[in-house]
Amino acid sequence: MARGKLKVHSLTGRITPQLMFEAWQAVRRNRGAAGVDKVSIQMFEQNLNANLDRLMRELKQRTYQPLPARRVYIPKDARGTKFRPLGIPAVRDRVAQEVLRRLLNPIFEAKFHDHSYGFRPGRSCHQAVEKVLELGRQGYRWVLDADISGFFDNLSHAAVMDELSNVIADGNILGLVEKFLKAGVMEGGKTQPTRVGTPQGGVVSPLLANIALNLLDWHLHEQGFRFVRYADDFVVLCRNEDEAKEARLQIEHLLADRLGLTLSAEKTKVTTFHEGFAFLGFDIKSRFVRMREKSVENFKTKVRRITRRSHNLDAEMIEQLNRVIRGTANYFATPWSHCGDAYRSLDRWIRMRLRCMKVKRKSPVDNVRIRLKHFKRMGLLSLSDLRPACVAD
Repeated sequence: MARGKLKVHSLTGRITPQLMFEAWQAVRRNRGAAGVDKVSIQMFEQNLNANLDRLMRELKQRTYQPLPARRVYIPKDARGTKFRPLGIPAVRDRVAQEVLRRLLNPIFEAKFHDHSYGFRPGRSCHQAVEKVLELGRQGYRWVLDADISGFFDNLSHAAVMDELSNVIADGNILGLVEKFLKAGVMEGGKTQPTRVGTPQGGVVSPLLANIALNLLDWHLHEQGFRFVRYADDFVVLCRNEDEAKEARLQIEHLLADRLGLTLSAEKTKVTTFHEGFAFLGFDIKSRFVRMREKSVENFKTKVRRITRRSHNLDAEMIEQLNRVIRGTANYFATPWSHCGDAYRSLDRWIRMRLRCMKVKRKSPVDNVRIRLKHFKRMGLLSLSDLRPACVAD
């Protein structure tokens, strides 16, 4: 097993002006809104050297105290009926979290399981799906499609700190992580304490998630199960139904006993490649891998926001639309996915939306009046044209 017994000391001494500046550069690249203190990235940068020097002293001298994260909600589904809570830390707290992430990540990266793909350098969603397909070809045709209920909201602080303290012996660093976990969130002007969970939106949250779930990874490995995990989204691949059911029981016990978590009874199921299952935005079945229906609806929702009839059909709008089209094409068009039919259908739907914008109505007559070449002259990209020549279909 890749988890060693030697602990790491004196991480605080590695907090240098250079590390502070590199962390700041990463935060600036990622942009993002201001936190509860209303200090934007641009405002923080106006007095950058003094802000970083003060923050470094606080981190090293144990006087640092993070602000509560600003609670916002983003749509969880295409219809906007469900929402996911995000916590937006203050800019200075994002820099501090990035410092911690850069100190801790190289240490834990060497201890993570090889079948964990989320938020790790040199790893991607596509590699995770490819590993699932590879295991399927090897005869692991039964699948435990697992879903952890409210993972980021319910993760036990004690479990995270236990896993950290098994490796890290620097009390200051452990104290900083605990402060971030307990910093709270502010919603409607009121601060709410956080006794469990790590806010989605925090810079260090994905790393803490991997550190906690590494416990699950190595347990499954030791029990001989094959699995693929991307953050809190994972599947266990088995040779028969009984093995998949046994995996579910073991996961339920470990999550409850060690991490304070549960599997969603509604979303967790034992299935097969023949019946199909969803993973990282794809529908995976024996005969094909394609965009799942939810992914199609999420794409349409983004396009609808850009192509409202009240908007102008101009170059700026086309560029916004192209960014969405390019991102979807790059993600779903792979050598092993079947997206040709979906892409052609979506291309037609997008052109219909644009014709409605142009003439402020929906009519089949406009298909003749506003030809495809008109949109191409405007620079509109096509999902179908962006598909690599080597894709499965």
